[in-house]
Amino acid sequence: MTAPTPVSPTVPTVPTVPTITPRPTRSAAWAVCCGHYQPPTVADIALIQCALQHARQVVVGLGGAYQARSPRQPLSWGERADLILAALPERDRTRLRFLPLREGPDAARGQADWRAGLARLTQSTPAAELLLVLPSPGERVHALCRQALADSPVLDAAALPPAQAPNAAALRDAWFNTDNGLQALNRLSAQWPAAVLHGLREWHGQGHYEALRTEWRALRQHRELWSVAPYPPVFVTVDAVVLCAGHVLLIRRGRAPGLGLLAVPGGFLEQDDTLLQSALRELQEETRLGLPEAELAAALRGVVVLDAPERSQRGRTITHAHHFDLGQRPLPAVQGDDDAREALWVPVADLAGLEDQFFDDHFMMLDHFLGLLPR
Repeated sequence: MTAPTPVSPTVPTVPTVPTITPRPTRSAAWAVCCGHYQPPTVADIALIQCALQHARQVVVGLGGAYQARSPRQPLSWGERADLILAALPERDRTRLRFLPLREGPDAARGQADWRAGLARLTQSTPAAELLLVLPSPGERVHALCRQALADSPVLDAAALPPAQAPNAAALRDAWFNTDNGLQALNRLSAQWPAAVLHGLREWHGQGHYEALRTEWRALRQHRELWSVAPYPPVFVTVDAVVLCAGHVLLIRRGRAPGLGLLAVPGGFLEQDDTLLQSALRELQEETRLGLPEAELAAALRGVVVLDAPERSQRGRTITHAHHFDLGQRPLPAVQGDDDAREALWVPVADLAGLEDQFFDDHFMMLDHFLGLLPR
């Protein structure tokens, strides 16, 4: 299908937010901000400055940490932390601490991870003494902050009124919907602090932009195909987590979205299949795993539904992840086919080091069944 002609998304014009000068006296020992900051806008920096104004030290939570790069998450959490530091006066940089946050299907675990990370950074300061500084709620990570710090005082101190706050998705759309990303940055220069803009120009030289632009266009094309539906579509998918002799069966995706990323074998539910039938069919099509269907069905150990609203960039996608355990038998032969460039058995012990190479939330799916991350 021919790629659609680029159009110019409408991006709200937002005046540059003046720097907030910290007051000499601060009422709290610690304040907490959280967001995705992809990339950090003038409003994001002004909000962090507001937190610095009200506390001696500030923890900045960075949502979507450790994920593979994507049009929604183009920057690593370390890159975002560097941009935030560069945009602040030098006197304030030592007063910040950064807390990377995974966003998985288990909300209770996410809250526990938040509280544990905050306790470590703030020397176990009680939640009732942590000032939570948030803009108008919207992003999922903000809700997670509120839930994890329900006992903390909240300062709703948005630097910009909600109606004027720049829409991060619209900014990224305008950035990727062009043949020249650097020119797009220049057109959007009012949206980001000068130091952030400088850092983004340097980031372009690292070679990530072209792959993300291709990915963005594939996702837009997918959304346009469904734009004529009378209501927003909800997609149902199936995935197969196959364990054998201390290895898990993965594919490397052969097309966008997620071109080249690791993933669990799976796909969309066929109308004439049960969930299990679809999982087994996708497993066979993508890996050529040559085991009888009855043998695979007997190895089924569990099924979990993953339904976080933003788990997939393709739209609202609910998956049913099937866990198969083949025991300690020799690893069966596999071969990538259909949507898979490659099929491979990966030692379970190696998975944690590959977290930022997985498509969507597939690493967290594996973690649910295999316990890859510390509890």
